[in-house]
Amino acid sequence: MYVPGMQEKQYTPSLLSFFVYNPTFGPREGEEEKKILFYHPSDVEKNEKIRNVGLCEAIVQFTRTFCPTKPANSLHTQKNRQFFFQPEENFWIVMVVRNPMVEKPNKDGKPPTVEYQEEEILDTVYGAVVRQCYSMYKLFNGTFGRAVEAGGVEQLIQKLEKFFYRYLQTLHLQSCDLLDVFGGISFFPLDKMTYLKIQSFVNRVEESLSLIKYTAFLYNDQLIWSGLEQDDMRVLYKYLTTSLFPRHSEPEVNNTLFSRFLTGPTNFKDPEAKFRFPKIYVGAEDGYEELHLIVYKAMSAAACFMISASVELTREFCEQLDSLVGPQLTLLASDICEQFTINRRISGTEKEPQFKFIYFNHMNLAEKSTIHMRKTASVCLTSVHPDLMKILGDINCDFARVDEDEEIIVKAMTDYWVVGKKSDQRELYVILNQKNANLIEVNEEVKRLCATQFNNIFFLD
Repeated sequence: MYVPGMQEKQYTPSLLSFFVYNPTFGPREGEEEKKILFYHPSDVEKNEKIRNVGLCEAIVQFTRTFCPTKPANSLHTQKNRQFFFQPEENFWIVMVVRNPMVEKPNKDGKPPTVEYQEEEILDTVYGAVVRQCYSMYKLFNGTFGRAVEAGGVEQLIQKLEKFFYRYLQTLHLQSCDLLDVFGGISFFPLDKMTYLKIQSFVNRVEESLSLIKYTAFLYNDQLIWSGLEQDDMRVLYKYLTTSLFPRHSEPEVNNTLFSRFLTGPTNFKDPEAKFRFPKIYVGAEDGYEELHLIVYKAMSAAACFMISASVELTREFCEQLDSLVGPQLTLLASDICEQFTINRRISGTEKEPQFKFIYFNHMNLAEKSTIHMRKTASVCLTSVHPDLMKILGDINCDFARVDEDEEIIVKAMTDYWVVGKKSDQRELYVILNQKNANLIEVNEEVKRLCATQFNNIFFLD
C-alpha cells in the first residue's frame, strides 16, 4: 500500500508474517514442523516456515543468557521488525512487520532508491497489538493450553486457523497508535439520576431473568455499567466497538424505536431460527468460565447479557428477554439522549480549541481523546499529523521507563508544542497549536486545560 507524493512513493507499515509455535512439540531433528501451530501467510514454503521459526527460537534462547526472566520482546532490522510474545508457558506468538519506506525515483531510468524508516515504528505500539491478538483469541476460545487439554494439538491448530485467518484481515497496522498501548475504555458521562435508572434497569433484568450472570451497558459506543472484571471488559469492549457495532451500524430511520438482538438469530420469530450465540471466556476464581454473549440494542443503547454456556438458550427465553428488555431499553436510550442534548446545549458549541488531548487512567482504564475523530479496527482518523502522534508515543515510552511522576514538554518542528504529564497512575498528553508561545505560556495553558477538563482530578504541578 502506498501514498503517492510529488515524486516519491511512501509505503506504510505492513504485516509480513504472523505465527504461533511451541518449541516442545518438535524437539528432535526432523520434527521441526510439529512446533508450528499457525503460520500466516499459509502459502509460504515449508522449509522457509521452519527456518523463520527456528531463527526466532534461537533469538529468544540467546537473549535469555543475558536476562533469563525477560527474553527478547523485539528484534530491529533495516527492513522489518519482529515482535515476540510468550502468552503461556512454551507458547510463542511472533509478528513480523515491514518497516515504512520511501521509494525515491532515480534519473536515467535506474531503479528507484528505497529508504527504510526504521525509527517510525514504536515497539510499545506494535507489542501491544500482538498482546491484543492473543487477548481477542482467548476471549472467544480460552487459552492455548485449554484447547490442547480438550482435544490435543490438532484441536488447537484448528482453532488458531479459524480465528486468526479472519482476525489478521482486520489488522490495519498503519492505524495503530498510543490508544492501542492503553487499550482503554471510553466512559459515557452521565448525571446521577440517569445512572441510577440504568443501575435499576440492570438489577431488575438480572432479578427477573436469573440465568444472567453478568451485564454490561453501553451508549454511543461508550461504557456506562459493567459487571465484569476490568481486564475482561477491556477486551470485550474492544470487540464490541471495533467489530460488532460497526458491522451493525446501518442508520436507524428517524431514530425509530427499534430494538433487536445483535448476536444470535437475526429473526427469532422465524420457526427455523437457530438459537446459537457466540461464546466467550472470562476469568473466574478457578480459571475461566464459558458464557453465551447476548447483545441487545435499542437506538444508541446496547445491553450485553452473559449467561453460563452450560445452559441451553431457547426461543422462550429470547422472547422473554425481548419483551422485558426491549421497551425498557428504548425508554432509557431516549432518556440518555435527552440528557446528552441538554448537557451539550449548556456547554455550548465553543470555537475549535487551540489544544487537543489524550487522557488515560491506569486504575479504571478510563480513556478520553479529542485527537481521534474515529478509531475502529480498520480506520483511525486523527486530527493531527502522524509526526505528532509519534512524539506522543515517544513520550509514553519515556514514562514507561520510570515509576516516578513527571512532565515532558517538546517543541515540534511544525510550531506545535507537545506536553506529557504523568501523575498518580494517570497520563495526559496535550498538543498545542501556539506558534509564538514560550515554555511558561505553554505550561499555563496546560494548567488551564486541567482546570476546565479535569477539574475533579488531581494532577501534580
